[in-house]
Formats: sequence, C-alpha cells, structure tokens
Amino acid sequence: MEYIEGLLILFGGIGTLLVGMAMLSDNMKKLANTKLEAIFNKTSEKKLVGLTIGAGTTAIVQSSSLTSVMIVGLVNAGMITLLQATTMIMGANIGTTITGHIASLQSFDFIVFAMLTVFIGSFMTLLSSKEKIRTIGKVLCGFGLVFVGLHLLGSAMSSFKDDPLITNMLSSISNPFLLLLIGAGLTALFQSSSAITSIVISLAVAGIMIGNGGNDVLFVILGSNIGTCVTAMLSSVGANTNARRAAVIHLTFNILGTVIFAAVLLLWTGFKNDVLGRFFALEATQIAIFHTLFNVICAVLFLPFSQQFVNLSMKLVPDKDDKSKRIVVLDERLLATPSLALHQLRKETIEMANLAIESLNEAYDAFIHKNINQKEMVKTNIGEINSLNKQIVNYLIKLSGEELNAEEKEEISTLYSVINDLERIGDLSDNLSKYTDTYVTERLTFSDDAKGDLNHMMDRVNALFKVSMKAFETNSESDIHLVDEIEDEVDTLRKEIIDSHIQRLNEGLCSANNSPVLVNLVSNLERAADHMTFIAHSRNIVTN
Repeated sequence: MEYIEGLLILFGGIGTLLVGMAMLSDNMKKLANTKLEAIFNKTSEKKLVGLTIGAGTTAIVQSSSLTSVMIVGLVNAGMITLLQATTMIMGANIGTTITGHIASLQSFDFIVFAMLTVFIGSFMTLLSSKEKIRTIGKVLCGFGLVFVGLHLLGSAMSSFKDDPLITNMLSSISNPFLLLLIGAGLTALFQSSSAITSIVISLAVAGIMIGNGGNDVLFVILGSNIGTCVTAMLSSVGANTNARRAAVIHLTFNILGTVIFAAVLLLWTGFKNDVLGRFFALEATQIAIFHTLFNVICAVLFLPFSQQFVNLSMKLVPDKDDKSKRIVVLDERLLATPSLALHQLRKETIEMANLAIESLNEAYDAFIHKNINQKEMVKTNIGEINSLNKQIVNYLIKLSGEELNAEEKEEISTLYSVINDLERIGDLSDNLSKYTDTYVTERLTFSDDAKGDLNHMMDRVNALFKVSMKAFETNSESDIHLVDEIEDEVDTLRKEIIDSHIQRLNEGLCSANNSPVLVNLVSNLERAADHMTFIAHSRNIVTN
C-alpha cells in the first residue's frame, strides 16, 4: 500500500512540476511578449549578440524547447538568418539550465514559501481585473507549483529510497550509453530537459543513486540535451529548407557536445568527485552545475565555428527546386508569441503592398504602350495578391484566438483594413488592363499632351504609395501630412486632366471615343490614391 501511495505521489509530483513549468513559461512569455519583438529586432551577425539573445529569451520564458520552436519559426519566416539562429540555439541551451538550479534549491526547506507564493498568485489572478496583474499572479502560481511539484517528488523519492527493489534497479543501470538513451528518451517524452534534470536532482536529494555512483548520473543529463532537440525537429516538419536546417544545427550541436563530454567522463572516471565534489558539497548542486557547465563550455567551444555548423546543415539538408514565384512565410509556430507573429504579418503586408503597386504600374505601362501581352503578368500578380490576402486573413483569424493585449488587438484591426485596401488596388490594376483591351481593339489614339498628363498623375500616385507605406510603418504625423498633400494633388490632377481633355475635344484635337477610357482611367488612379491614403491613416483610424 505504501508503495502504491508513493507511486501516486510521484505521478502527482511530476504532473504538478510540468503544470507549474508550463504556467510559469506561458505567463513569463506573455509578460515579455512585446519585449521579445524588441529583443529579436536586435539580431545581428555578431555571434555574442545572438548567444545573449538566445540565453536571455530562454531564461525569460523558462523553456529551451519553446525558444527553439520560436527560432525555427523565425528562420522559416525569413526574419533571421541561419547563422543568427545557430548562435541563438547555443544561447538557449545555456538559458535552460536555470531551472536545474531552481530544482537544486529543494535541498533547502522552501515548501512553505512556495505554498505562500501559490496562495498570493491565486488571489491576484482571481481578484484583479487588470490583465497584467493577473498574468503576474499566474507567474507566481507557476513558480510556486514548481517547488510544490519538487517537494512531492522528494516525498515520493524518500518513500522509495528504502525499497531495495527500486534502489537496486536504479543502481544496476550503469552502462553509460544506456543512461544516455534513458536521458534522451525521457526528455523526448516529456519534451523538457528541465523536467528530467529536476527529477534527477530530486533523486539525488532523496539519496537515491543512479548507477554505481561516480559519473553515472551525469550521462543522464547529457542524454537530456539530445532529447530536448526532438521538439525543434518535430516543429521543423513541413517548414522550409532553412527552418529544417536550424533544427538539424540544434541536434548536431548537442550531439557533438555530448560526444565530447561523454568521452571526458569515460576517460576521467572521477570527474564528478574530483571537480564538482571539490567545490560543491550537495550532489543536487553538483548536477545543476554540471548541466550549466556542459552548455557553457559547448557554447564557448563551438561559437567560433557557427558558420561551419551552417555549412554542414546545408550539406545535410540540401536545397529543393522551388518553381513557385514566392514562398509563404506566415509561420504558425509564432502564433504563441503575438508580437513576433504581428512582426511577420507586417512584413507580409508590405510584400502584398509591393505586389499591388507593381501590378498597378505594369497595368498602366501596358496601357501607355498598348501592350496586351503584358496582361498575363498583371493577372499573375493579382492572383498572388488575392492568395496573400487569404493567407493573411486566415493567419489574423488564428492570431485573434490567442490571448492579446489592447495594442495587439488594434494592430490586428489595422492589418485587416490595410490588406483590404491593398486588394482593392490590385482590382484597380485589373480595370486598367481592361481599358488597354478597349484602347487596342477600338484603335483609339491619345495625344502626346494627354499621355504627358497621365504620366504625371501616375508619377504622383507612385510618390504617394512610397510615403503612405512609410506612414503605415512609422505612424509619423509629418508623413501622414505629406500623404494628404500628395493625395490632394492627385485629386486636382484628375480634374485638370478631364478639363484639358474636354478643351481638346472642343478644339478638335481629341476624339470623343476616347472619353470613357480616359475618364475611367484617371478615376481608377484617383481611387488607388484614396486607398493608399486610407493605409497611411489606418493606425489613427483604429486608435481613434
């Protein structure tokens, strides 16, 4: 009966630990959401910067698996390079070791404070109406539950330490390679090296020995570093080539580090006692320090060879022939981090905007030069605009289902409005193509003056587009004011072009048959300018 009770406490402890870690990770990520975008915006080719970002992000979200998935998503979205991803992955491995040090604190009696933390956090979550206070409350709950879970694990381990069946079974597993596999397999199962490290530390606190002592327990820790790569590998399934390379780099880095350290431990059988035991009396602390030592030394050794890891991944995961014009980079791995998801959405919206103005210019150029053949290129661009519109809308719907703050909700509303305006610009380029058909089939002619006026108007529309997109990105009052000035200019040009055409009709210089095409053409250009102006004002409209 005591054995069954101990087993139930063990399962309860593991469950509480995993729930606490998940709650702590999810809510720390939510608190740091907007800061994460700023952190990743600071990415550069400087290796130490990438290492620091990876370590810092993992320390914040308390999950190297989550950081690795985010990195795979960022690579897939084209927001960071493979070299940057490599240095961040190395940093993430360092950041995740903090949990092991937290687990080693169970050697001291912190359970009363842990329960108090859960109590305070629960009341903050239940009683506060402010989202940030509630999130902080959940962080406190998660932090406290981690210690409660560790306490339950310790209680279960204490009930097992006098059971010869269990202690003999654990001490009989002394094969280093088997211990490596156990560490890797359990970590892959729980998808958390921190959880496995915490369980191993709990065994040490209870005085239960894995293997024959010595370095044996350290092989389990080494194996956990390989098992943690499984999450990133699974995340890379269905991603683009570079994202799969990032996952392979993560796996290669950890395997190589494990091989080097395993060789040291096999050759130096007294490493744990000679080095760790010399400075740290408690075995739990020794295990936590070893986990950190492994990842820090591997990062120091391999950081100078980051480019070589990238080159190796390119050989292991070769390029695929991609016949499509563009690759969709809206990555669902980033939905859990709304600030990063919105960052890539803005990037795709700008891509859609560039396609829209390119389509409008091609349609206008085809009209001026009577080039019907260019119509196919315009149709292709319009098809891509419509496709991007659907993908962005679907992504926005999914993102709307996440927990968002007020600013993120406003940003989503802004993007809905902007992509609709961009789709309208694409539709207007289709209208211009139809005017080209009429222009050619009915053998219409336009005077040089008329073409000169049209070219001037199109130049101002292009100028308006550039300023509008700048205003969309910066929300600068001066840029918005300039947009309004150019838009007024376009409106005036439309009226002047029509008035000039009527004057030429009266003077017999133009044919009346040209009128419907000319009037519709300048009206469509003016409508395109209106939509560009709406884009520039979109943030103000939502805010107000």
